[in-house]
Amino acid sequence: MQITTKELEAALLKLPVEDRIRLLDKLLASLEPESAVQETWLQLARQRREDVRAGKVAMVPGETALARVRTRIT
Repeated sequence: MQITTKELEAALLKLPVEDRIRLLDKLLASLEPESAVQETWLQLARQRREDVRAGKVAMVPGETALARVRTRIT
């Protein structure tokens, strides 16, 4: 029996967050060619994610971050 895309999507969304993140990493990697730059960005993103999870840094709402950037460039 073949699973439909909608069925697959529903099943995947029931997975724990960590499993979905791991799967997302693999799916994104399959869409983009491997490069040193890509790997560097991935490592940085993973490190930042871990810093947030470990409580080393605090997340800032998007609007707040954009407001800060706008203030600095005007």
